[in-house]
Amino acid sequence: MIMYKQIERNKRHSVFIVAGFIIFVLAVGAAITYLMNGEIFTGMILAVVLGGTYTMMMLMSSTNVVMRMNHAQEVKDGSQHRRLWDAVGNMAMVARIPRPRLFIIKDSSPNAFATGTSPEKGAVAVTTGLLDRLNHEEIEGVIAHEVAHIRNYDIRLSTIAVALVSVVAIISDLGIRMLFFSRGGNNNNKHPILLIFALVLVIISPLVAMMIRMAISRNREYLADASAVELTRNPGALARALEKISGVSQPVREASGASASIYFSDPLKRKTAQLFSSHPPPKERIKRLYNM
Repeated sequence: MIMYKQIERNKRHSVFIVAGFIIFVLAVGAAITYLMNGEIFTGMILAVVLGGTYTMMMLMSSTNVVMRMNHAQEVKDGSQHRRLWDAVGNMAMVARIPRPRLFIIKDSSPNAFATGTSPEKGAVAVTTGLLDRLNHEEIEGVIAHEVAHIRNYDIRLSTIAVALVSVVAIISDLGIRMLFFSRGGNNNNKHPILLIFALVLVIISPLVAMMIRMAISRNREYLADASAVELTRNPGALARALEKISGVSQPVREASGASASIYFSDPLKRKTAQLFSSHPPPKERIKRLYNM
């Protein structure tokens, strides 16, 4: 019961965060044109057009690009890494999605990630360090976590979030440049308080957008953990896997910084403030898993 409550709660949180993110992007667009000429609708339309275009461009990016960025090599059949091959097939079958493509990254630091904007385009990559350090049940738990990301369309959601962050940065930069060159435009028809609010919003919008993106990423990690337990019925195995992986201080040398947020655990081993972290604290994830 606790497991299903966590799944539903995390799904609700994701809906609220994403809806808030979209409203925020529209508000930034509105703030730009309010500063320029005292109206908001042109800016909102600009935000929609830029957001939609940029999102479509990013969604069309190939899984192969991500795998090349992380120097991953595809495993074509089960003759190599038989247990891993079977674990991917079993978890995909339980999750009722097509078998994801499987990749290996030659790196001694244990980690894994999933990519693909739909279950039909899903792919899972694991490091050789994960195979060396984890037992079969723990590996299966990590694979279940990554398969859950694919089933839950988390990669698509994170791609959209990245696109919206980029759009906010573009709109903010464009607006500040236009405001500078136009010397603020005509302020006669603008409310002073709204004018200050719009200016502050434009200035801090890239930072706020990044914080929202990280909140989405952290929430989906909790959801993938709970969904993995739904698939394996073995929360202890996933918790032990997370303990082992988070206990290794060595970063994944082959990891691309651009794709660090999609890894099972932060591959760069950065120590950043929680608001700017793409992963929840390992201790909190482990606590929730053992409570299941």
